[in-house]
Amino acid sequence: MKVLVTGATGFIGNHVVQELLRYNDEVIATSSNKNKAKSFSWFTQVTYLELDLAQLDYSKDYYNFFNQPDVIIHLAWEGLPNYNSLFHIEQNLSRHYFFLKNLAFNGAKDISVAGTCLEYGLKEGKLDEGLPSEPTNSYAIAKDTLRKNLEQLQQHTHFDLKWMRLFYMYGSGQNPNALFSQLEKALEENEEVFNMSNGDQQRDYLPVDMAAEYIVSIAKQRKINGIINCCSGVPITINDLVEKFLKEKGKTIKLNKGYYPYSEYEPLNFWGDNTKLKNIIR
Repeated sequence: MKVLVTGATGFIGNHVVQELLRYNDEVIATSSNKNKAKSFSWFTQVTYLELDLAQLDYSKDYYNFFNQPDVIIHLAWEGLPNYNSLFHIEQNLSRHYFFLKNLAFNGAKDISVAGTCLEYGLKEGKLDEGLPSEPTNSYAIAKDTLRKNLEQLQQHTHFDLKWMRLFYMYGSGQNPNALFSQLEKALEENEEVFNMSNGDQQRDYLPVDMAAEYIVSIAKQRKINGIINCCSGVPITINDLVEKFLKEKGKTIKLNKGYYPYSEYEPLNFWGDNTKLKNIIR
């Protein structure tokens, strides 16, 4: 199977490429920086084609440019982790829509796109795909609008759309400002105290390599389309997750809880319903 992965050098994309190679799929990888891509272990095992989505040529046939992939896994998205920037709505939304539209109109029949759990908005509790989306920040609004635009596009040209609503992930290659990146840095530098929020928020976390397995499984199957939560289905408090992390590392550090306020764009307690996902991976 020939699979195109956009955003291949990103936190998730890197792991998705590695997962596809485990199955001996023919991988076409793309990102905006070839020099960065060359630093990854998989570079010589894939067909790499550089593309900066900010420089799209709207007259070009990108489906043929990318060698007519059987499956497309669209993970690219610029401007993170600044979730509130209008850049997501004013620039990202249109360029990603027109890129995916170009692929679909030129022959792509199977497209999987990374969405976000933040599309659900400020709802509490267990979130299933049938709930209405009510995003409250620019990033989530742009993602949710992209999904709706692609669903409208399906009325004009046929393709399967799998909208993968990603919850929280951690692991190798994560943004240096992320919770566990900061915690690892504090441990490496032998800090005595680690500043964090109160930590009683409930979230849905996956190791990124497991998330990559799920993404590949979602993308390669044909029986379930539409919105699919990519999550564990199990809530865990940030406190418990941090304690688990420290135990696995065999480390201790004083946790200064309450140093950071709660996020304004996230509910206190929420996690995903993974029933659809389980039907795919079983």
